[in-house]
Amino acid sequence: MNSLKSVWSEGKTALGAWLSLRDPFVAEAAATSGFDYVCIDMQHGLADYEQTVAMLSAMARTPTVPIVRVPWNEQGIIGRVLDAGAMGVIIPMVNSPEEAKRAVDACRYAPTGTRSFGPLSAGMRYGGAYFGAANESVACIPMIETRGAVETLDDILAVPGIDAVYVGPADLSVTYGLPPGLDQQGDPFQSALATIVAGCERHGVVAGIHASAALAAARHERGFRMITVGFDAAPVLQALRSDEKAARAATT
Repeated sequence: MNSLKSVWSEGKTALGAWLSLRDPFVAEAAATSGFDYVCIDMQHGLADYEQTVAMLSAMARTPTVPIVRVPWNEQGIIGRVLDAGAMGVIIPMVNSPEEAKRAVDACRYAPTGTRSFGPLSAGMRYGGAYFGAANESVACIPMIETRGAVETLDDILAVPGIDAVYVGPADLSVTYGLPPGLDQQGDPFQSALATIVAGCERHGVVAGIHASAALAAARHERGFRMITVGFDAAPVLQALRSDEKAARAATT
């Protein structure tokens, strides 16, 4: 039911796309482009819940695994995106084992967790086997994106039910006193990445990260096995500005 978890179980690296815009057509295009997963960003992206449901529907009959980054570690919205058909949830700003357990509980039905039953779209999309398979199939992915989370990493990763953690490099940079960015030279940023990967390897958890196509090889070599490399918003803006600049120069 979740081919992303199959990729991880085979020891392979999953590549994904990130959607900050709110257009179902873009979601469908991303989901048919060969990525292992496509993530709808409800935290910093433009999509609200209604738009997220439409985007998940647009991805429903593609081979790509749909995941959602929710706005916060809150059981109501985690349950709603799962009921709408997301097969993985990225949960922001998880800084303690207590917060990690809250995230896991929201992703799992009893007796493992506290998710409420009512998978309207997910049940229709994945069939009658959904309930029995959901606790194993849904990927729970807390974000490790602060200095505090790195310092309590082993306690966080020891929480049962975490499938992967996802590094937010911009927030991680900020909490170490650096400007936000996908990458930073030297320590403390690089040592924090090494600490996260080593901790994941000790606990049997997949290390994921927000990156780019240019950073994919370096992140793969470091041991990350969930790497986001495709984006919708930035290329659109870059193409528009480039075309305007070229046309302006040609007509002035």
